[in-house]
Amino acid sequence: MINKIGKITIYVNDQKEAKEFWTKKMNFVIKLEQPMGPNMTWLEVGPSEDEFTSFVIYERQLMLAQKPDANVSHPSIILSTDDIETTYNELKSKGINVGKLMIMPYGKMFNFADQDKNEYLVREDKY
Repeated sequence: MINKIGKITIYVNDQKEAKEFWTKKMNFVIKLEQPMGPNMTWLEVGPSEDEFTSFVIYERQLMLAQKPDANVSHPSIILSTDDIETTYNELKSKGINVGKLMIMPYGKMFNFADQDKNEYLVREDKY
């Protein structure tokens, strides 16, 4: 049976801009980057080398050229942190568009947008 979430594809307008956002602003590492053919690159990023799950950064127009009926809208993604205030302040200091830090009975969280205005949620998870 399935035992891990492997990869989540994020469709973007410009792969180079997305690479810059995830590696420079979010401090993610490049897990895999290799040519897939003319004008195409397979790009995976993740929070660290040790993290199994990664984002596949793929250009919307390339996917639509390959499969015109593909759903290239943005998935709902929740990222985890064990220190929400530090994470919030760090992203804000890097000029990332972050929403209000919400403190709810079930946890603390905030949203942010990437270079294409895709929204993500960051939630504090304490184990």
